[in-house]
Amino acid sequence: MKLNFAGTTDKGCIRSVNQDSYYIDPEGRFFIVADGMGGHAGGQEASRIAAEVIKNYLVSHWQDVIESSKLLEDAFLKANEAILYDQLENPERSDMGTTAVVVIFREQEHWCANVGDSRFYRLRDQNLEQITEDQTWVAQAVRQNALTPEQARVHPWRHVLSQCLGRKDMGKVDTLSIDIQTGDRLLLCSDGLTEDLSDTVIAPMLSSSDDCEPIAQELVDAAKDRGGRDNITVVIVIVGNEK
Repeated sequence: MKLNFAGTTDKGCIRSVNQDSYYIDPEGRFFIVADGMGGHAGGQEASRIAAEVIKNYLVSHWQDVIESSKLLEDAFLKANEAILYDQLENPERSDMGTTAVVVIFREQEHWCANVGDSRFYRLRDQNLEQITEDQTWVAQAVRQNALTPEQARVHPWRHVLSQCLGRKDMGKVDTLSIDIQTGDRLLLCSDGLTEDLSDTVIAPMLSSSDDCEPIAQELVDAAKDRGGRDNITVVIVIVGNEK
């Protein structure tokens, strides 16, 4: 598969500091988005640590004889340990944490992993599908039919995470084997994008160009036009034919 990819991040219109981080492997092997929390310095540091540790772990162990799901899970666990260690060394950041979503292209396998509410989407034949499940109180309520998706979108607890990196009691990392085909358009994003843009608005924007950079910028600009209430980070991947 030939991949075209790009990413961008913006502090939005309300926040004074950008607590998001992202990383794109230059070889197109993996893509990372992290959204920090816990005060300006804490959130920035948590997302930075997560992106850096996950990146370094994936690079170091990419050729290991290990299942891709285990590789991803171990990378997330290492990131969690690194954030916990930083909390001990810097008590002023003791409440920091971060979400993370990662997609990898490893040999003929494609996997994603996530903790928190940063998302991974796949657009295929104009159908936008959220592949990851949000680890939030409202998402769990929707899955249990206690809330409708419409109620969840405006619920005052919609940002309350049920899991994040930077917690001693962090639960199991969600990993999923994903089907990727030529023509698919992939989106990794922090919740600053989906807070202001619905899936029905995002879908046509992902098809607006064959170049990832203007798509990424258009999505960020659209979220800011609708309020830009949070930091906004997007990574776009277009899957093409190998030539």
